[in-house]
Amino acid sequence: MIYLRRKIDVYLREWKEDRNRKPLIVKGARQVGKTESILRFAKAAYESVININFVEEPKYRMITADGYATEDIVRNISRMDPAKRFPEGKTLIFFDELQAFPDIATALKFFKIDGRFDVICSGSLLGINYRQIESNSVGYKTDYEMYSLDFEEFLWAKGYEDSTVEEMLGHLREYRPFNEVEMSVYNSLFLDYCILGGMPAVVREYIENGTFEGTLTLQKQLIEDYKEDIRKYAEGMDQTRILNVFRQIPPQLAKENKKFQISRVASGARFKDYRGCVEWLCDAGIVRICYCLNFPELPLKGNYDDSKFKLYLADTGLLVAMLDEEAQEDLRVNRNLGVYKGALYENIVAEALTKSGTELFYYKREDSTLEEDFFVRTARSLLPLEVKARKGTAKSLRTLVGSGRYEDIRYGLKLCAGNVGFQDQILTMPYFCTFLLKRYLKECEF
Repeated sequence: MIYLRRKIDVYLREWKEDRNRKPLIVKGARQVGKTESILRFAKAAYESVININFVEEPKYRMITADGYATEDIVRNISRMDPAKRFPEGKTLIFFDELQAFPDIATALKFFKIDGRFDVICSGSLLGINYRQIESNSVGYKTDYEMYSLDFEEFLWAKGYEDSTVEEMLGHLREYRPFNEVEMSVYNSLFLDYCILGGMPAVVREYIENGTFEGTLTLQKQLIEDYKEDIRKYAEGMDQTRILNVFRQIPPQLAKENKKFQISRVASGARFKDYRGCVEWLCDAGIVRICYCLNFPELPLKGNYDDSKFKLYLADTGLLVAMLDEEAQEDLRVNRNLGVYKGALYENIVAEALTKSGTELFYYKREDSTLEEDFFVRTARSLLPLEVKARKGTAKSLRTLVGSGRYEDIRYGLKLCAGNVGFQDQILTMPYFCTFLLKRYLKECEF
């Protein structure tokens, strides 16, 4: 089975080289490749790897029976499996499926103080139990959030080198349009990525077969796995409500007004009854919340209405798998990404922004048609970002940039099917460059 190169690979090596490293917790939704990447790193970097999976081997939930001290835990692991060896300074203990036994997080403080063994924890749905994990290990752990593959990792999977990405970034730095061959190749790759999403199993199937055959089946199974997780980990009546919210995301994104409306989820549904359901899905890494700003200005934190939001799926490929069969067929056969009224474009941009560490905000002015899809910021300013499903004018974007009413806004960004360009304080770029946006903004003068 081919290994898909991931960004966490570099992070793990740097973590190992840090003399003051703390136990590491790798968070992320199910099936994004956490266990595979951690084990591959561990086997190359350590003489002994102690792999404990709290779901597959529930007996190990007893290892804290004598307390949380390192020597007590190591002794109990050895009692349960005498074959496990713990050479000091050469051993990694990997606690997998942490959500099934979050209490082990209490031991991280003792492992850090003891210092003889390195520890990595991982698991899906960690956000659900994270308050408990945080309180049990505050100050004695490092967090890393892992996502499904972004477009850069997809390019790696297709055989492209780092130089390709650097060349793409060069186009943005110099406002230099891509040539016809580049536009054709990158647009084609990006369309494939949009249809597939970034779940490793799906991408691997596509890479190995060279076609979309079998990928939809895998995507649909992942959707069912997510639903099963909701039934398994959500409590009481919330299960039905959470599932209803989850199922409503594609049809609500298809609307011209993409604001998520709780009233459409179920008859008589009220925001206060469903707020926790939306947060549950977000904590589980299944959806991303994009809040409506009160006014487009800095700072963004605290400057939004938490009762007005849009919901996006964390992986666009799974959104595709939830569409009706006709839309899926249109996407795969005709490669028509314009289907579903631009919802796919917005979702893929939301996904790329999230994976680069950007929080999601939008703006809709109540007394006019002014509406902006997303916002990103630099050290000095706020940049509105418009996603155009088709070529055309970006009226709201031009208003925000040019009216003078919005003091923090001096430049704007437009993502579209067109080429790179800069005019009237607005940088236009192709969709396939979205993953480079944060990297670019760090070094530009906006």
